[in-house]
Amino acid sequence: MLILIAGPYRSGTDGDPRALAANLARLETAAWPVFAAGHLPVIGEWIALPVLRSAGAGPTDPLADQVLYPTADRLLAHCDAVLRLPGDSVGADQDVATARRRGLPVYHDVAEIPRRTPQETA
Repeated sequence: MLILIAGPYRSGTDGDPRALAANLARLETAAWPVFAAGHLPVIGEWIALPVLRSAGAGPTDPLADQVLYPTADRLLAHCDAVLRLPGDSVGADQDVATARRRGLPVYHDVAEIPRRTPQETA
């Protein structure tokens, strides 16, 4: 499965670059367990941040809302599930709502994600 990892990125950071980086690192800590379970993890910011940079903007610029949320929405059209990490996040809540509308499973812990056997991942 392609699994979107959703959780706080900008929430609670007040635009502080160190806090943003810490939130992204926290999202990324879930990537290995998802991969180790036989799936492909993806984080919306992995796509949205380069898009913003190419437009000469960053995560605190006004353009960010026009890129971050739509990127996740477009990405969810290709995902098979969402892993929702703890913490307040309007964007992650939107991701969960979108996933549920599309009938996708929403996991709240990596342990809930079905493991694929090595034969299934080959």
